[in-house]
Amino acid sequence: MSNTAPSSGSASASIRHNTAEQRFECTVDGHLCVAEYQRQGQVMRMTHTEVHASLRGRGIAAGLVGAALAHAQAQGLRVEPACSYVHAYLQRHPQTKTAPG
Repeated sequence: MSNTAPSSGSASASIRHNTAEQRFECTVDGHLCVAEYQRQGQVMRMTHTEVHASLRGRGIAAGLVGAALAHAQAQGLRVEPACSYVHAYLQRHPQTKTAPG
């Protein structure tokens, strides 16, 4: 599902799940920001998170990763944090479920 609302420059920017590219993405101030994954059976391997340097500190990466984790939980997927940002996010948010029940 794609939301076409104008981006606000924060974590509330319009986040899209681009299944063809296996990533969650949004465009903020003309920059594409992504949280990429590889789906392997019931595992969502989070491989890369990228936000342009000029946009850092605005919660965009956290929004992307949060959307990816919510998707994984809804689909009953186990998350494997191969990306250092995702690993740090999970450390900061221990309440985040990364595996079904």
